Amino acid sequence: MIAGQPIFILKEGTKRESGKDAMKENIEAAIAISNSVRSSLGPRGMDKMLVDSLGDIVITNDGVTILKEMDVEHPAAKMMVEVSKTQDSFVGDGTTTAVIIAGGLLQQAEALINQNVHPTVISEGYRMASEEAKRIIDEISTKIGKDEKELLIKLAQTSLNSKSASVAKDKLAEISYEAVKSVAELRDGKYYVDFDNIQVVKKQGGAIDDTALINGIIVDKEKVHPGMPDVVKNAKIALLDAPLEIKKPEFDTNLRIEDPSMIQKFLAQEENMLREMVEKIKSVGANVVITQKGIDDMAQHYLSKEGIYAVRRVKKSDMDKLAKATGATVVSTIDEISASDLGSADRVEQVKVGDDYMTFVTGCKNPKAVSVLVRGETEHVVDEMERSITDSLHVVASALEDGAYTAGGGATAAEIAVRLRSYAQKIGGRQQLAIEKFADAIEEVPRALAENAGLDPIDIILKLRAEHAKGNKYAGVNVFSGEIEDMVNNGVIEPIRVGKQAIESATEAAIMILRIDDVIATKSSGSSSNPPKSPSSESSSGED
Repeated sequence: MIAGQPIFILKEGTKRESGKDAMKENIEAAIAISNSVRSSLGPRGMDKMLVDSLGDIVITNDGVTILKEMDVEHPAAKMMVEVSKTQDSFVGDGTTTAVIIAGGLLQQAEALINQNVHPTVISEGYRMASEEAKRIIDEISTKIGKDEKELLIKLAQTSLNSKSASVAKDKLAEISYEAVKSVAELRDGKYYVDFDNIQVVKKQGGAIDDTALINGIIVDKEKVHPGMPDVVKNAKIALLDAPLEIKKPEFDTNLRIEDPSMIQKFLAQEENMLREMVEKIKSVGANVVITQKGIDDMAQHYLSKEGIYAVRRVKKSDMDKLAKATGATVVSTIDEISASDLGSADRVEQVKVGDDYMTFVTGCKNPKAVSVLVRGETEHVVDEMERSITDSLHVVASALEDGAYTAGGGATAAEIAVRLRSYAQKIGGRQQLAIEKFADAIEEVPRALAENAGLDPIDIILKLRAEHAKGNKYAGVNVFSGEIEDMVNNGVIEPIRVGKQAIESATEAAIMILRIDDVIATKSSGSSSNPPKSPSSESSSGED
């Protein structure tokens, strides 16, 4: 304002929200996202059906998948989606939990803002509470080692319990443990799991129980010629990034045929070139050829005559896995191939899976390469199975790498809440209010578990507080019986990383949203006839 006259410095049509209005809009949008996945938490959680603009359907209760598939426009709501993505990339599980905690933190913060507590004070209290919560998790965690098979399988089962794959959780948990154990490497006294060594291949058809662990690599391709052998033992594998075809000229060419015999000479020359390629491969001792490119029909004929098993147009990611597993070198020029470039495997065979044929490469030179063949009756079942088993693999790997686990079923959240309230009294000041609200927000996890199981959340929270006040730090919600029980004895456990990362991601997102007091939204070009969407209207589209 200059001399009482407003000065406009923003583009015409720009929408601006500031002060408490901006905070309220952002908080409401973020809470809407949190509420959209809340009902999918836990073994009694519900699934979501998401339909995109092309009509493709995704049915899942995996938090990060739900949020990725949603068309979220509001910037604050997008930050909540990032919370789930961060949790998924660092841990692989607990995405719904992280979003619920973030939503709870913002809901509790809104109450403090209405009491005129400054957002900076709330942020400071939340940071203190977050650090204390992570310290508490470390304190109440239990050590675990690679050879504790029973506990590691229980970790995988806990992850699978909340998925539709829970009907086969015993078998899938065993597969997850064996797969991770096979590829785990000990480095400087700590285990490390490289997921590039675990291949997950999904194939529609068959029952969920048909899911199997393969000690090798699966290539979703069949042999190129029926005359080739179905099984090759003691395989010497050549991996090619070159076609077994005659290279076409890169520019226009004209050939003048003056004698009919010239046509035959051209064809004979092509055949000779293809025969030479095959002879070169045979001369180095290869009896299996796998290439990213194509294989000419004539080359297929010569390969089959030599008893060489060949597969074409294989994905680069599969080629990389094969190179690591078999010890082969991917060769770009056939003329340069040598015996030292070949990989080895005990067995290469074509196997019929469902209606299709696949190539199994087993008994590899590098034993730290395994594949999980995921089966299911329909496409949607197979997709959800793949997500479920990927989560359980990450859970086992996280527990192995960190060497510790905590109780699930809301037990850890309830213990943190009880201890944070005691911690808040020691801190005092306005930060005490924020720390107490943080404790209330953490309790949203057991509250959501109770709600989704059809239990009375108030009764459950009161019983949990009473048990934890007595020192029962593993007391959690049994969503099947409705009772408060020892979660460790029930085998409901999770890696320490799940809780710590969920708290850290949720806290950072909540603080970032709370510190925004001005939202300036420029009107998009080409939409001058339409008024700009308000943040609240955008958040409703995200919630749907």
